[in-house]
Amino acid sequence: MDSELKRVLDETHALAKDNHRMLRAIRRDQLIGFFSKIIIWIVVLVLPFYLYQQYVGPIIAAFSPQSSSATANPNVFGLPTTADFQNLINSYKARQ
Repeated sequence: MDSELKRVLDETHALAKDNHRMLRAIRRDQLIGFFSKIIIWIVVLVLPFYLYQQYVGPIIAAFSPQSSSATANPNVFGLPTTADFQNLINSYKARQ
């Protein structure tokens, strides 16, 4: 084999190996960056809800006037029942 051809072949082989190494490093960095962004966005979106549940929620519930009546009211969503409507009608009739 010609010495010039051998040198060019070795140089091309070295460039291909270096190119392969760089491409693998770029791909690895892309993958690490992708998962890092996912973790960061999960933290950014979930952390406020967690902090609200752990710290702010109990404070608001303590000062809320409906905290004791919400547990005593058996109906769903705090909507008035038929008994509440009947009491309202009776109080209206009593005024007249």
